[in-house]
Amino acid sequence: MPIAKPFLDTAEADAARDAVLSGWLSQGQQVAAFEREFAAMTGAKYGCAVSNCTTALHLALLAVGVGQGDEVITSSHSFIATANSIRYCGAKPIFVDIDPATYNLDPLCVAEAITPSTRAILTIHQMGMPCDLTSLLAVANQHGVPLIEDAACASGSQIAIDGDWEFVGRPRGTAACFSFHPRKVITTGEGGMVTTSDPEIDSKLRLWRQHGMNVPDTVRHSSPQVIFEDYVSVGFNYRMTDIQAAIGRKQLERLPTIVARRRAIASRYAELLGDVDGLTLPFEPEWARSNWQSYCVRLPDRVDQKTVMQSLLDQGIATRRGIMCSHREAPYAGEERRHSLRQSELAQDHSILLPIYAQMTEDDQARVADALKAELGYGRAA
Repeated sequence: MPIAKPFLDTAEADAARDAVLSGWLSQGQQVAAFEREFAAMTGAKYGCAVSNCTTALHLALLAVGVGQGDEVITSSHSFIATANSIRYCGAKPIFVDIDPATYNLDPLCVAEAITPSTRAILTIHQMGMPCDLTSLLAVANQHGVPLIEDAACASGSQIAIDGDWEFVGRPRGTAACFSFHPRKVITTGEGGMVTTSDPEIDSKLRLWRQHGMNVPDTVRHSSPQVIFEDYVSVGFNYRMTDIQAAIGRKQLERLPTIVARRRAIASRYAELLGDVDGLTLPFEPEWARSNWQSYCVRLPDRVDQKTVMQSLLDQGIATRRGIMCSHREAPYAGEERRHSLRQSELAQDHSILLPIYAQMTEDDQARVADALKAELGYGRAA
């Protein structure tokens, strides 16, 4: 049983085929349509499609002015791309700890880490669980620091702001960055999106994703007159293809169904595993509606994480360890650590991610729960 499985069928295959046969394969009309539709879903004014979420984060940080010698406050408890995107800008990630209940940045830790060198805050909606945007925005606004949302896992997640529900990605920060990797709730194979309500930010993203070219090739090729483009800044090749976007548009149509299914699976897991003493289940704040990109459980202190994972794997059930900590990896291990990361380390060392995907059956879940309970010394799931 896999940890995850993308929800795809002939609809996506046909869309990709049509894009191939159209003769326009790179960034074109399918990308433009996907951008409009994704932005409309989130409530953002603009959506800019890119090659993946790592490049989305890189561009978003550059767009708010992060550069050489700056500091960006973020979580170590995130896939290493979060920290790497800061390093790409010549800046330094300042790691602060998480709230152990949600695995998201602790706003109090962020507030304590602000210095005159802080150029941005990069928060994460970890595993699809919305972070405490209200508190983080208060910190950011108090200090005049832009807030970027790493929403890689959060397509379809919702958050209540001032009592009103909205999708993650509106965004409340300056920009929100999404991933369409196959481990995410919807996928284009590889791909990313930046949403923003700032037209200047959007213009920068569109310029830089395409080599700093001031006239897109779609405009040149459709013009009845010859147009010579200029390259007005150093840019990047961070484009999404029309093949990917065509798949993404079909995936976006499925998003409500996929999220509803995953929320039902998460609820069922809570029923199956809620009576296991010492096993901590995920916590969803009352102001959050997760898409449940991952289902992370905290193991009892008495058991060994790797032993449990190996036992489940021996029974054909894939799991993953708790989210990595970037400060423990070689590129960041030797750097100055200003703040305690105890909760981040405990989460990595004592948590595991259980299989969750839209096609999962009740029998599949019972099999996972039975195997985990047996390993922890409990009876069969109901």
